[in-house]
Amino acid sequence: MATDAEQACFEAGIKFGSLYHQFAGTPVSPRSIDSLERAMEESIENQPYCVAVTVDIHEERVAAAIDHENGYTELTGSLMDVEMRIEYRASVVRTRMEMEDGYPLMKLVSVQ
Repeated sequence: MATDAEQACFEAGIKFGSLYHQFAGTPVSPRSIDSLERAMEESIENQPYCVAVTVDIHEERVAAAIDHENGYTELTGSLMDVEMRIEYRASVVRTRMEMEDGYPLMKLVSVQ
C-alpha cells in the first residue's frame, strides 16, 4: 500500500488533471478572469483532501492571446499559474503549475 505522503501526491495529481482538463478551452477575457479563477478554485476545493487552491490567470497574457474581434481567447496552461495544498492524514503536499521553458509544468513543491 502507498504511504500517506505517496497518497497525498497521488491526490495532488488527480486534482491537477481535473483542473487542467476540465477548464482548458474555456472562453476567457480580461473581464471574466476573476470569476473564472474563483470557479476553478471552488470546483477543485470540492474534491477530497484538497484544502486550498489558488488560480492566477494573468490578464496581460489573456489580452495578448486574443486574436480576433470577439474579445476572448481559450484558456490554456500558458495563461495561468496554480498552487494547491493537499492534506491526507498527517501528510501535507504543496504543488504548483507555472510556465517553465515554454511549458505549463505541474510539480511538487513540498511533501511533509
